[in-house]
Amino acid sequence: MAEITRETAMELLRKYNKEEFHIIHALTVEGVMRYFAKELGYGDEEEFWGLCGLLHDVDFELYPEEHCKKAPELLAEIDADERLVHAVCSHGYGLCSDVEPLCEMEKILFATDELTGLIGAAARMRPSKSVMDMELSSLKKKYKDKRFAAGCSRDVIQTGAERLGWELDKLLEQTIYAMRSCEESVNREIAG
Repeated sequence: MAEITRETAMELLRKYNKEEFHIIHALTVEGVMRYFAKELGYGDEEEFWGLCGLLHDVDFELYPEEHCKKAPELLAEIDADERLVHAVCSHGYGLCSDVEPLCEMEKILFATDELTGLIGAAARMRPSKSVMDMELSSLKKKYKDKRFAAGCSRDVIQTGAERLGWELDKLLEQTIYAMRSCEESVNREIAG
């Protein structure tokens, strides 16, 4: 496997994604994946988990109708190995991909992708505009309101928790913690 640096991954991401919203989402999912790698005992794979998070939506902005189908072609530009390609494609399982998330890392990516969008939307509604003071109870209220962040599939989030063998509350709370762990670095990188 060719060693893919974060710099190379960022160049590819920015080549196919120009909207700040998509860059913020990619950086957030990268940070969330790094957090879970450490928390779940995969610290030696933290870099790889982060790259999977960073590149998971590489094809979404320019090729929304081919999301998770165009990704292997784009990832080939940086000689991404099969593990990374499989992880990226599996995060859309059931919606836009028939590649199933199999390993724990892929299940985390599948479970947290939609959820980070919902948590991010909830954070933007807070006076602080931050996850740092968000509590599980307030997130659960937003989660139950199907009109709030309607584009974030509750079914995918619930299925993600089930695939991990976690209660939904555990997934929600752990993802808040994961987003707290990277909020400052994401903001710094965007401010640039």
